Amino acid sequence: MKSKINFRDVFTQVVSLLFILLFVYAAVSKLLDFENFRVQLAQSPLLSVFASWVSWLVPLTELVIASILIVPKLRFIGLLLSLSLMTMFTAYIFIILYYSSFVPCSCGGILERMSWDIHLLFNTVFVFLALVALILNKQFKNRYVSKETYFVATKWIIPVMMFSISSVIVLFLFSEEIIHHDNPFIRRYPQHPVEFSNAMELKINSYYLAGFTGGRIYLGNHSNPLHIESADKKLRNKQINRISFDPGQIPFKSVIITVRDSYFYLSDGSVPKIFRGNLKDWKISKELKGVPYFTLALPVDSATVTLRSNNSKNAANVLGIFTEGNRPAIKYNGELLEGQLDGIFDTDGTLMYSEEFKKIVYLYYYRNGYIVADKNGTLDHRGTTIDTVTHARIKVTTLDNGNQHVMSSPPFVVNSRAAVCKNLLFVHSKVKGQYENDRLWESSFIIDVYDLRTNAYIMSFPVYHTASKILNSLLVTPTHLYALIGNDLVVYEIHDILKKEMKNI
Repeated sequence: MKSKINFRDVFTQVVSLLFILLFVYAAVSKLLDFENFRVQLAQSPLLSVFASWVSWLVPLTELVIASILIVPKLRFIGLLLSLSLMTMFTAYIFIILYYSSFVPCSCGGILERMSWDIHLLFNTVFVFLALVALILNKQFKNRYVSKETYFVATKWIIPVMMFSISSVIVLFLFSEEIIHHDNPFIRRYPQHPVEFSNAMELKINSYYLAGFTGGRIYLGNHSNPLHIESADKKLRNKQINRISFDPGQIPFKSVIITVRDSYFYLSDGSVPKIFRGNLKDWKISKELKGVPYFTLALPVDSATVTLRSNNSKNAANVLGIFTEGNRPAIKYNGELLEGQLDGIFDTDGTLMYSEEFKKIVYLYYYRNGYIVADKNGTLDHRGTTIDTVTHARIKVTTLDNGNQHVMSSPPFVVNSRAAVCKNLLFVHSKVKGQYENDRLWESSFIIDVYDLRTNAYIMSFPVYHTASKILNSLLVTPTHLYALIGNDLVVYEIHDILKKEMKNI
């Protein structure tokens, strides 16, 4: 006599077997390539700050659930746990696709080849299989259901699914807050926020980025200060100009050309002199009278320049605002730069100005700090980069009875080159964070992006080496990023994921 096949039992066993195969395969794949799996988790908008323990918890949980499903008497518990885990995975992907700031790479063996949409469908199918298997499972029917299947859903399935979804939402909210405002030094690398567009060979390494205006990028030349080269925003239509200027007896030592709006500025703080000319004819038309000695100068507008100088007491760096007029004036704010060792090297950094944001930005080289001030030199707020270097790691020696300060050992550089565009600060960081790919660091410069309005870390991306591994200068516009790398000027196009973070004042 043939035994009657019980559809409920067969279906439950088949679904249990599918879950066992899925969980064992996924767990083993993660553990065999554990470091890569943990790096991928660190890039997740939901799990970045929890990557250290989630990377272990997920594969171990998958193996535990697979073990439970093997035992017939524990199968209903295994199916409930399977439903919970697959619901978490499904909610995770749904939030990634529709609510996160970017979509990272997927992870996990053959599943890595799936698109996120297919992955969402795949997980939804397994959630459905778990639901049907639970409803048909005879242990539910015999032990937990008295009259209706509806009782199973309300007592077990719905609470389990609600708990799973809520857990993922809580992780997402906590992770977003921590990663942007209390970052434990974990970088996020979204897919293609910038894309390489073009490169131009300059043949010599004495060029620097002088500015961008009127759709053209301008290059100055340290070895030939009056020589200016420019190209359109995609590095085509190259032009060469020469500044018409007779220096006379002025003992220039280090001339810098800065281009802003329709003007160019020729400056040298050791003289000290600042001249202004028009881009139409490249002729010096005006000297800004009354300029004090300075080590850095950056025009804010045609009559205002922000300066970095040294105070008269201990030669420490100090920021100020020079205003030209009938009565030229310089206003220093000694509270902007905060010394830690000598007030000179420990406060060294990059001076920038955002035209759209109307803010002066100063980024320290040797520690994780930056300053945001208004165009009058009044402090707006202080911010920090995501690395953990709060104090400058430098050694300074005084010579000539304390009149000369020199570094006695190579400094530990934290923030190398930087640029601002609208409300965003772009920083070339030299410090590796948690769970980062060694090969990426060996082949590229890592650029971190911060929102100056909220003092929040946004994202990171690589700018790849050319024949050189030295980044000399960085400049960002609303549509492109320019990097001077050795003898090469490269341009990257900025994509929407980064453009949408740019705001005007």
